[in-house]
Amino acid sequence: MNLQSRMTVYAAIAGMLALMGFVVFYSSLDNPHLEQAQISLQSVEVRNVNTIQNKATLEVTFMVENPSEKTFTVPLITYELYGDGRLIGSGQYSTEDIAMPGRAAFYGGSAIPLKSMMTITSDDTGAGIYGDVTGSRIAQYEATGMIMVESAWAIVEVDFESSIP
Repeated sequence: MNLQSRMTVYAAIAGMLALMGFVVFYSSLDNPHLEQAQISLQSVEVRNVNTIQNKATLEVTFMVENPSEKTFTVPLITYELYGDGRLIGSGQYSTEDIAMPGRAAFYGGSAIPLKSMMTITSDDTGAGIYGDVTGSRIAQYEATGMIMVESAWAIVEVDFESSIP
């Protein structure tokens, strides 16, 4: 390979590295906007109680707000749900298997409720907390977890803690 061919190859490699560096830099500009995503626990409702198997299905609703001007989607929310300070269980909302254009788009200033179904049993939670949940005797629900926020160029994970009386 002659000197001119080598220089051409080196220039192509340098150009490709510069382009990759620009893409990484440009995508990091979205992070401060994505980190502004706000999530709050909206409601916890008992949807189904199976008294034979001591199993209950809860509908956990989170309100997700976008105070920034950058549009994003939410592919994942993982959380632990507490009732009156006692752990009820872990759950998640996931649209990771759905392509980004098929997910709910959070435009600037929008707020969208996202619902997650969670199944609990008296064996996993303990009879006391299970009975309080299914008997609607919980005074305060709390959720702690992580919300993943995604734009076309970046993904950010934001920790959260929220409660409802």
